[in-house]
Amino acid sequence: NAGTEANVYISVYGERGDTGSRQLLRSQKSKKFLKRQTDIFAVEAVHLGHLYKIVIGHNGLGSGNGWFLDKVVIKDPITDLDYTFLCHRWLDQGLDDGNIARELAVTDASTFPGRQELELKRKETWAAEKWKFQTGNTLQFYSKLTHGFICLNPDSRVDALGDKKNKYGKVFFIWMYA
Repeated sequence: NAGTEANVYISVYGERGDTGSRQLLRSQKSKKFLKRQTDIFAVEAVHLGHLYKIVIGHNGLGSGNGWFLDKVVIKDPITDLDYTFLCHRWLDQGLDDGNIARELAVTDASTFPGRQELELKRKETWAAEKWKFQTGNTLQFYSKLTHGFICLNPDSRVDALGDKKNKYGKVFFIWMYA
């Protein structure tokens, strides 16, 4: 009972946008979404660039609509990259957490060009900025939204009233917009 007869939908998200919700209609198999079966679908869309997440689910209709989804692999025919989205969970109102839709992030970091560079930049930034978060320091941020200062105190208290005066002399600007 791990397969489903419900209508399955997918939305694919990439750096250039998303596909919108698409029903997975024609599998290369005669009967789709059966237990221990790999189904293959062609989904036409503009090139989305590098993919980072999908949302997949079903409409919950039909007998035995609960579905155990192992993973989704999307092959980009332009770049010849494979994007893997691991699930290994039920999409079933009566099992697991009761959800019939899942948001899945890409699991293979190597398919995202620049990922290593981004991680290196993050580490360099943290190395340069971590002194601000040492014990005893009070951080003060200016909010452009409230035109006041927000203070993070050493004892973990947050003064978010938006004081209009700079109390501590050092300000780290973070622009906050609503």
